[in-house]
Amino acid sequence: MTDRDAAKLDTSVPHSARVWNYWLGGKDNFPVDRAVGDDFADLYPDITVVARHSRAFLKRAVTFLVKEAGIRQFLDIGTGMPTAENTHQVAQAAAGDARIVYVDNDPLVLAHARALLTSTPEGRTEYIDANLHEPAKIIAAARGTLDLDQPVGLILMNILGHVPDIEQAIAIVRELLAALPPGSFLITADGTNVLDGPAFEEAIGVWNANAPLSYHLRHPDQIARFLDGLEVLEPGLVPCSRWRPAPDAAGEDLREVDEYGAVARKP
Repeated sequence: MTDRDAAKLDTSVPHSARVWNYWLGGKDNFPVDRAVGDDFADLYPDITVVARHSRAFLKRAVTFLVKEAGIRQFLDIGTGMPTAENTHQVAQAAAGDARIVYVDNDPLVLAHARALLTSTPEGRTEYIDANLHEPAKIIAAARGTLDLDQPVGLILMNILGHVPDIEQAIAIVRELLAALPPGSFLITADGTNVLDGPAFEEAIGVWNANAPLSYHLRHPDQIARFLDGLEVLEPGLVPCSRWRPAPDAAGEDLREVDEYGAVARKP
């Protein structure tokens, strides 16, 4: 970690990337992250199930875009802490020449990304230190790695919920997609409040009382607005566990969770 990164790192407040890492069983978190993560899970034990299904959905979606849609480059905003089966690992396992640009603005994520997010020799993996609220900066920096004249897989996983104003969130999505060519795809998912809303909302209240960056659960009808004007792939916007599950999926693998996701194509 550089001196600049260390200066930005505040271990006294929880960060969503580090708490998510904790829920996934990772080690890259601090006591404050684990404390809030435990308080959250006490109120909403299913959060670890949501986290697992969210990661599995991302893996299936990225694999589909590489193998079936021919996508070879991805812009993953809100990267989070590197864990197993990151976007570049999934994409480059299917196509070694895939290029991935990660975007986050947490210094611990940055330090680990620089050390761990390595590429295949024929592909490329880069990291941009930027904020979701800076779409123009993100696009300008991504041009150094991605060919924006060719389709891109834009990934916005569990990050739009951090934008309190849904109209602003929609505007950010629109600006990012406007910079990408036809044939690009959006992979997105966020927490919802339709299956166990009261418990999830109470747990989110604990998060919002302790973290500097609030999170807001949304109804699937609201999340669907991010997909306006796009060709939404079957089966549509569904609980993450129900998006094209493996043929042998059963039981817990198909359990509905309060996180809805979709994959959509820019016409």
